[in-house]
Amino acid sequence: MLALRSLRYQPATASEAVLAGVDLELQAGQPALVAGRSGSGKSTLLELICGLAEPSGGTISWNGQPLNARQRRWLCGLVFQFPERHFLGLTVGQELKLGHRRLSADDAAAVLRQVGLEGLAFTQVPEQLSGGQQRRLALAVQLLRRPQVLLLDEPTAGLDWSVRAEILTLLAQLARERALLVVSHEPELFAGIAGPSWRLENGTIRTMQPAQKVA
Repeated sequence: MLALRSLRYQPATASEAVLAGVDLELQAGQPALVAGRSGSGKSTLLELICGLAEPSGGTISWNGQPLNARQRRWLCGLVFQFPERHFLGLTVGQELKLGHRRLSADDAAAVLRQVGLEGLAFTQVPEQLSGGQQRRLALAVQLLRRPQVLLLDEPTAGLDWSVRAEILTLLAQLARERALLVVSHEPELFAGIAGPSWRLENGTIRTMQPAQKVA
């Protein structure tokens, strides 16, 4: 279980804290959701959890053990809102092999199959993939690291409705084996799959009822 206790973050140049005492717990089984308006600190929260930033106060722990930034980077996988901006490989195959020089073709094909990209050519250029395919490729890259916590920043942004539904189904499947946290300014899109849900506003977080899927 991942636990945040009294988590604070205030940049040195800011007059007020971006996060002013956040408490939440994440467990495997069902996607968790943090909703909030743009600029509310959702992306900052993910960066703190995965070790890309250091909190000003509070603790982040895994199964009761406090974690430093390096430990959090090993524990977590983060998929950015616009993953195409973070691709470094010239091809899908190169992107998958970053940090995994000995990755076999079979293992690469297996992780692509896991995210619904079965049959995608390793020679395909990532920037030429559709938005939905780019999200799936970014997920595949993170899954190769075998993270115990998967963090997703606006994973459905810019996708049409049919592709959104496919991504949501995939997220629900991935959450069965690991803690998974989604942040979004559109919580209604996650009706039917989100479990524990919170709203982030003015630096504080409060529990909210997950949106119900309309029949």
